[in-house]
Amino acid sequence: MSATKAPIPPAPLGPAERLAAKAAAAKLPGGGKLPSKPTPKLRAPLRWPIGYALVLLLAVPFIIYYASRFDAIEPPRYFRFANPGALLMLLSIPLLAWVGFHLRARRGPSFAFSRVADLGKIRPGTMTYLAPLPTALRMLALGLFVFGLARPQVFQVVETTAGEGIDIMIVLDVSNSMEESDLRPNRLAAAKATIDDFIDRRSRYRADRIGLVVFGREAYTACPLTLDYSALRQLLADVELGIVDGRGTAIGNGLGNAINRLRRSSAPSKVIILLTDGDNNAGNLDPRVAADLAAQYRVKVYTILAGDIGGDSFGGGGFGRSKYPVNPKLLEEIAGKTGGLPYLASDTAALEQRFHQLLKELKTTTMVERREKASEKYALFILPALLLLALELMLSMTRFRRFP
Repeated sequence: MSATKAPIPPAPLGPAERLAAKAAAAKLPGGGKLPSKPTPKLRAPLRWPIGYALVLLLAVPFIIYYASRFDAIEPPRYFRFANPGALLMLLSIPLLAWVGFHLRARRGPSFAFSRVADLGKIRPGTMTYLAPLPTALRMLALGLFVFGLARPQVFQVVETTAGEGIDIMIVLDVSNSMEESDLRPNRLAAAKATIDDFIDRRSRYRADRIGLVVFGREAYTACPLTLDYSALRQLLADVELGIVDGRGTAIGNGLGNAINRLRRSSAPSKVIILLTDGDNNAGNLDPRVAADLAAQYRVKVYTILAGDIGGDSFGGGGFGRSKYPVNPKLLEEIAGKTGGLPYLASDTAALEQRFHQLLKELKTTTMVERREKASEKYALFILPALLLLALELMLSMTRFRRFP
């Protein structure tokens, strides 16, 4: 029976052998052993300062362009936003910046590399620093869209000559005495026909503003000052005896009503044409006081005494033909105080002739109309915004596309 031999332990390495073993281990990758410390995580360049810098850099050319374009606006032109409330949407740009430059960077994806030390030796290139460019383009486009939605407008004050014209108030007596037939078919009908022809002739200038006041015992405005001659002539056609109390003649009230319509007028020339056939015997305003008010407001009053009163001119005597009281001296006084002229129309032909004289007497003045003409400028903001969005989309799908 043979005895089992115990294993013989390896002989201990000498100093020279130990040095050789260490040298062989050093030739292995990583020194033949795992690294004693974990490899530090690689950090990308800090992007949010670069992003804000890109926004400012891109915005500078637009700021210079718009400032030079709109600062050059001088009177009579001026600039304003039609919808200034839309500018509140600019508050959304800081939120977009926080999402794009801060929140999205913290949630960025990462790759695992087996040779991190080698990757760490690679320095970031130029495109790495331009990574926030699409977000910067989007922010700038949003700002331009907001300014476009605010509807920037440039207004220009345009002066146009509307023609030569004056403001005229016709004060027509419609008291019961106007039914007399010495003017055919009666005084009121003849007066209406003549006034209608007068309005038609003055309307050819397309600049006179004409109004109508009717009075009897009271006075009313039948039509305020207007350039709508068709409406004025229709209102004149509707005037008839009985529309106001005709049992009196309130000349002072009729004048006062017309003066009230003209006192705020800015026309250089203001005229009242008073057509009556009687004396002032009603109302609470003295005609002479009304004439003083007209002179104070620089309103000329031209008076026409209608009807056959037995004389060819004022002061001609012989007033026995009229059964209604008349006072031509009063009408002379009213016209004289205001710088106007008195006329007498004893028949229809004379009435027409007096109005034709008035057409020549009434001097015309140039009326200048000032109006604002708006020019929309939103396209200056919307079109660049669309181009910036298209560029941002193209870059995001190509060179700056994110993986994964």
